[in-house]
Amino acid sequence: MRTGPSASMRAPMRRTDFHFDLPAALVARHPAPQRSGSRLLHLEGATGALTDRQFRDLPGLLRQGDLLVFNDTRVIPARLYGHKLESGGKVEVMLERLTGLRTAIVQLRASKPLRPGAVIDLGGGDTLTIVERHEDFWRVEFSGDALGTFERLGEMPLPPYVARAAEPEDRERYQTVYAREPGAVAAPTAGLHFDDAVLQACRAAGAEFAYVTLHVGAGTFQPVRVDNVEEHRLHSEWCNVPGATCEAVAAARARGGRVIAVGTTAVRSLESAAASGRLESYAGETRLFITPGRRFRVIDAMVTNFHLPESTLLMLVSAFAGREHVLEAYRHAVAQQYRFFSYGDAMFIEPAPAALDRGSAA
Repeated sequence: MRTGPSASMRAPMRRTDFHFDLPAALVARHPAPQRSGSRLLHLEGATGALTDRQFRDLPGLLRQGDLLVFNDTRVIPARLYGHKLESGGKVEVMLERLTGLRTAIVQLRASKPLRPGAVIDLGGGDTLTIVERHEDFWRVEFSGDALGTFERLGEMPLPPYVARAAEPEDRERYQTVYAREPGAVAAPTAGLHFDDAVLQACRAAGAEFAYVTLHVGAGTFQPVRVDNVEEHRLHSEWCNVPGATCEAVAAARARGGRVIAVGTTAVRSLESAAASGRLESYAGETRLFITPGRRFRVIDAMVTNFHLPESTLLMLVSAFAGREHVLEAYRHAVAQQYRFFSYGDAMFIEPAPAALDRGSAA
C-alpha cells in the first residue's frame, strides 16, 4: 500500500505559500475608539466555518472552567533620538531588549556607519556608548539606568506599518490594561482589545486567568527573507512561564476546561515551556518558530489579531487551524473590511484536530 511522501521528501514550505493581498486602506493606523469595540472573526479550525462577531462577544464563546493565558509584558517607550558626540550626526535608537541595569541590545540607524566606542548624546546629560555588534543589532551601555532613560526620553515604538509618529494616546492604547512586567518593545496586540468590562464578563462566564511574560523584541517585525521557510531563524526573546501558570493549566485540564492563549506570544511561551513533552516552569530565551506540521502540546484555542502576509505569526496561526482555512478566513476578512495588524480587529481560533498533541505535556 502506498503512503504519502515522508517528511524528508515533501516539498519545503515557501514564504509565498502564506501570501494574501491586502488593500492598504485596511491597515489600522489608530486604535478603535474603545478597546473592546473591535470586531472578532471566529474560525473553527475543524471545519473552516467562519462567524462574524464583535469582540464583546468573546465571553459568550467561553465555557465554564476555561483558562485564559495572558502575556503581562509591559511595552517600554523604546525609541530614542540622539546625535553622535563626535560629529553631531543624527542617530535613532530602537531597543531590542534590556540585558542589565545599564546595558541593552539595540538597533541603530544613522546616515553614516557606526563603530564600537562611539558615544551617542541622548540629551539631558544622558549618553550611550556602542560596545560591539551583536548579530543584526548592537550591544550598548548607557551612562545611567537604561530602563529609566527609555521611560524618560523614549517614545512608544509603533510598528512600521502604522506609518505615523507616536501620539500621546499611544502611551495608553499601545499597552494592555494588565501589563506589569516592563521589557517589550512591541505590544502583545491580541490583549489590546480587553478592557475591564470584558475581563469581568470572561470571569462571569466561568473562565479563570493565568499569566506568562514574553518580552516582544523589535525582531518581531523582521520579514522572512528566505524563500524556504525552514531556513528562517527567529531572534531570541526572553520569556517566563511560572509554576503557578503550569498548575493553572493542569487544573483546567482536570476540570475539562480549555487552555486559551491570548496572543501568539502566549502561545510561544507555553509551547516553549513544554518543549520536553511536559509543561514545566521556564524562564529564559526562546527562538521557537512554529510552522504547519507542528503539533501543539498545551493550547486548545487562541485569540489573535490579523497578521502580515508571509509573516512568522501567520505561519503559526496556519499551523494551528490549517493554512487553507486561515487564508480563506483572511480573504473573508478583507472582503468584509476588517481592520488589520496591531491596532486592528481580532480572531478567535479553534484548532484543526490534527494540530493537537496532548501526550503528557499538561
